[in-house]
Amino acid sequence: MNHLKKGNAIEAAQQFIAKHFPHCDGALLAGSVVRGEATETSDLDIVVFDNHRMTSYRESLIANGWAIEVFVHNLTSYKQYFDEDYKRARPSMPRMVSEGIILKDNSFIEVIKEEANQLLKKGPEKWSQQTIKTKQYFISDALDDLIGCSNKAEELFIANALAELVSEFVLRTNRQWIGHSKWVVRALMQYDEAFTQQFINAFDIFYKTGDKEHIIKLVQNVLEPYGGKLFDGFSLGK
Repeated sequence: MNHLKKGNAIEAAQQFIAKHFPHCDGALLAGSVVRGEATETSDLDIVVFDNHRMTSYRESLIANGWAIEVFVHNLTSYKQYFDEDYKRARPSMPRMVSEGIILKDNSFIEVIKEEANQLLKKGPEKWSQQTIKTKQYFISDALDDLIGCSNKAEELFIANALAELVSEFVLRTNRQWIGHSKWVVRALMQYDEAFTQQFINAFDIFYKTGDKEHIIKLVQNVLEPYGGKLFDGFSLGK
């Protein structure tokens, strides 16, 4: 996308709405450009509300010098996405709506923004004790795999799995939203900057030197409040 000649993000988004969704009921510009985190490869995330649309959809295209991701909803379909994001604990749509800059509004956007804000403030559903034990078991299993592994290639993928499992465990046991890809680190940073730095350092040292001890200690510390590694007596589906 680097070859695109980009202009002002808000102006480009407004022009896009005027041309492609002139009769929509409302629109928001969200994403990295709104948060001040845009890079050379950033696109525009635009949420459109159009009550004449029967179904919601997502589309990727290039317009006004920008790569654009447009998320189109009617005035009820977004609620399903809010609900699904809540259940998976990844509030992608609520976050876009909450942070979005209003491009067009027929006097209802603030109501939807408030819905998004309340959901974000509420946090994800609390994990049950059984869910915690299940996650604890799989983290323990992956940790043992890492400790016992002597194959460098296999260690890389075990470490990757542990990073995902442990980040999810820390966030969900503390009623925090989780993330995917770059949002994993962002979610951790929003929760606990000191822990996040320890987390990053442990895996960075491993990827650079092959030293597993920092990861092992990190995971053991995470599991300690829940009784440490879990194997004996664990049962699933019995």
